[in-house]
Amino acid sequence: MITKINAENFTDEVLNKNGKVLVDFYADWCGPCKMISPVIDEIANEHPEISVCKVNVDITPEFAIKYNVVSIPTLILFENGSVSAINVGLVGKDKILEMIS
Repeated sequence: MITKINAENFTDEVLNKNGKVLVDFYADWCGPCKMISPVIDEIANEHPEISVCKVNVDITPEFAIKYNVVSIPTLILFENGSVSAINVGLVGKDKILEMIS
């Protein structure tokens, strides 16, 4: 399951979550974001041990600013509330799986 992140749930769903949380920073108008979205969905279904969240940078730009997201899509992996890996741009499933392993 993928959780949509907003100002009210970011702390609970990302920062206070034990384990790994993959956060997809995207926008609805972004072509590469639309291309990577099905891959993110697959990973969420195949790896239930990892929480997967999406942040729409147009709706909640404060998180993009806080984590220096200047290009989308950007994937940030949090482990126990701390950033542990970042991928910027359109990447394949293998690269994302490498990131979360």
